[in-house]
Amino acid sequence: MGASHWDHYVPYQEDLGAALEELRHRVFLADDYYWVRGADGLPEEERRPRPSTLDELWDDEWTQHSGTHSVLDVFIVQREEEAPEAFAVHPVTTEEARRATGTGRLTRDHVPAIQDLARERWYGRCAVLHDEAGTPEEIYFWGWSGA
Repeated sequence: MGASHWDHYVPYQEDLGAALEELRHRVFLADDYYWVRGADGLPEEERRPRPSTLDELWDDEWTQHSGTHSVLDVFIVQREEEAPEAFAVHPVTTEEARRATGTGRLTRDHVPAIQDLARERWYGRCAVLHDEAGTPEEIYFWGWSGA
């Protein structure tokens, strides 16, 4: 199948980790992810209903291998000073923002300029986006995942 790009805008909150958890919960409840066990190409005896919890989803060996092609494939938001890791979201640093856009205070208009900061599979990014007055307004999460 190959990797899939995913992205989401959520209202700003200071705790980026809490914002990610709320987003993951919302995506799971909306069934807005690829469920490998429900694939049309599978024989009927191998198909399974969608899991009822995230734990149940990640207990499935097929999901562990193929992922969900969604934000569900990342689990934590790292601190800016940490080295980026797989299965995590790394915030865009002020330096990265300046290099990509010429400013350290990003807005929604800057999103196309920062898209390439997430190119690796199983890896997400996030950026705080500001309104015209410079007030944090939303968080943009994006990345690539899935096998």
